[in-house]
Amino acid sequence: MVKQKLLGIARDTLRRKHLSYRTEQAYIYWMRKFILFHGKRHPFEMGEAEVSQFLTFLARNKAVSASTQNQAFAALLFLYRKDVQR
Repeated sequence: MVKQKLLGIARDTLRRKHLSYRTEQAYIYWMRKFILFHGKRHPFEMGEAEVSQFLTFLARNKAVSASTQNQAFAALLFLYRKDVQR
């Protein structure tokens, strides 16, 4: 069996749950931004502190709206769900 990359697993899970294509695009975008923000560390090596750090960065440095910050948070919540962690 070929080991699939994390974002590929997340994408497959989003599709399996029948979320819209636009939601899939947005969630994958925020997951990728989160990973890059932390120097390409694997998300499962990180936790609540790193998520908080990322969301605070978005609010303070990027001045994103509350709804954008909520979308990024929802994407990260989805990433850390049990069904994405195969």
